[in-house]
Amino acid sequence: MISTQAWADARRVWDYHQMGHTARPCSVAIGLGSHDLGVADTAVRLYERGMAPLLVFTGANSPTTLERMPRGEAVHYRERALELGVPSSAVLVEPRARNTGENIRFSRALLEESGVDVSSVLLISKPYEERRSYATARKLWPEVEFVSASTSMTFEAYVDSIGDSRLVIDMLVGALQRLLIYPDQGFMIRQAVPDDVMAAYERLHDDGFTSRIVPVGAGTRS
Repeated sequence: MISTQAWADARRVWDYHQMGHTARPCSVAIGLGSHDLGVADTAVRLYERGMAPLLVFTGANSPTTLERMPRGEAVHYRERALELGVPSSAVLVEPRARNTGENIRFSRALLEESGVDVSSVLLISKPYEERRSYATARKLWPEVEFVSASTSMTFEAYVDSIGDSRLVIDMLVGALQRLLIYPDQGFMIRQAVPDDVMAAYERLHDDGFTSRIVPVGAGTRS
């Protein structure tokens, strides 16, 4: 059973992970690969609204996507976009990235090789990955302005879509831990964490929502 306090804490962390940016026209939209095809759907909706003339989908595979997306996350995202009517000329694929840092670095290299002038990026991720993606992108591509976006949905709706509430809370905790430790490792910019969010994180951690925690000092990324 997940306690009422844990639900409240998870909702508070969920809200913190979202940047609250308003979508606006950018040079390009970059969709970060994951298990969630909703990222591709959101990218297409933003493209249709004229928010970006070009979509880049980035991502290889992780253990959680290998079976579901055997051709690679970015490739499956592209296929989804084409199914929804985006012309192939408006989609680029970066198929090698295996973490958020590589998503940014490899997408940047692809755009440079393709001769695309980039001053702003609409950065599309899972809802609870907005802040982490933004912090990583700002570190690795500081001269570009980033606008974060994700599928608009409540915490409860996201839990229902995944079908595993404990896993979702574990992911929220793991994403926040990375925001705390990765700046010291040079992987992302540091962002302030409000006291109430930090207290919620600590309670969830103490309650055992730790399956997505990175061992401190491991020096690894995911």
